[in-house]
Amino acid sequence: MTEVYRRMLNDDGDDSPEKCRERRRRRIEMRRLASGGSSQPIDPLTSKEKKQAAAGESSSSTSSEGKRVVETVCEIPVAEPVFGSMSVSGRSREMEDAISVRINLFQSEVTRRRPVHFFGVFDGHGGAHVAALCRERMHVLIEEELARVDSTRVSSESGGGGAEWEEMWRGVMKRSYERMDVVAMGTCACGSEWFKCGCHPMQMALGGSTAVVAVLSPEHIIVANCGDSRAVLSRGGRAIPLSVDHKPDRSDELARIEAAGGRVIFLNGARVEGILAMSRAIGDKYLKPVVISEPEITFTKREPEDECLILASDGLWDVLSSDLACQVACECLREKNPPAKAGPQIEEEGAGALYPSRSMLAAALLTRLALGRRSADNISVIVVDLKRS
Repeated sequence: MTEVYRRMLNDDGDDSPEKCRERRRRRIEMRRLASGGSSQPIDPLTSKEKKQAAAGESSSSTSSEGKRVVETVCEIPVAEPVFGSMSVSGRSREMEDAISVRINLFQSEVTRRRPVHFFGVFDGHGGAHVAALCRERMHVLIEEELARVDSTRVSSESGGGGAEWEEMWRGVMKRSYERMDVVAMGTCACGSEWFKCGCHPMQMALGGSTAVVAVLSPEHIIVANCGDSRAVLSRGGRAIPLSVDHKPDRSDELARIEAAGGRVIFLNGARVEGILAMSRAIGDKYLKPVVISEPEITFTKREPEDECLILASDGLWDVLSSDLACQVACECLREKNPPAKAGPQIEEEGAGALYPSRSMLAAALLTRLALGRRSADNISVIVVDLKRS
């Protein structure tokens, strides 16, 4: 796309009014394409990439440093949530993270006929299979649980965020996570169910994943978290945590682990039985019932000063604070002042054309910043632009 701009700017052949108008029209069209607002049939994604984006899958490439990079690029119409996401293996040998985005997940009387949107980040350990299962199944389970809710028991007043409405969502999320945990513990790393699998029994006992999920409605943000991935809201320049990491040395989690007969051993950080660096997760059959899958759920009413929502795995949060991540994302999302000189700048326009939206640029910059700070883990980031959603 940069070459296209260069050719247009260097075209010194015919300066007739017709040619000038044509060049201007083409520049406007290219800018519109770069910002994700084009309604023309030109599409930067291949048909394969479209299918992968629709299924929440990732595309692979290789960075200049020789590292395998897994990226998820999402371009959403203005009427729907505007978001960007990126998932990279980074300095880790294996890619165990997974990202899932489902637009217009569910729409019924329970949601007052308004669509809700699903965003999830899953950080696997002991293999990638549990995170992959969460990517494929978590949104389906939530949709099924929502469909089972008796809408007559949720009054019209509570539909806007009352006690009944919150209790309904708590039940939906807890049951979905419980069912997801059952699926994960009954599935081997080879992909087979336990009664069809010929692998060693320990293959099914190993492996788990964090799960931080945000359900976005026009009025609220519902976050369910299990593990040490995190959701943060930027509101009026302040970082507001929407989840709290489940670390074994967290006072309430430490008490729960010890009450269940488990131990927290400090071995390269606090670990359950000296093994797992988080106190809650999907899967991890061999650490039940000490490690549980029950999520903590928060409800946040959306406000006009909300700027963006960030969901990310601990590969980002280990090296970036919530405040810094929100500052970087908001700077990317903020509209810039028009340049003093007329005409597009080749370098700026070329760089902007690499990303279909500002939110995608924010996700990419956060990822590169974490890599630059020597993050040793997989890094997965979703940035939702709440101003344009």
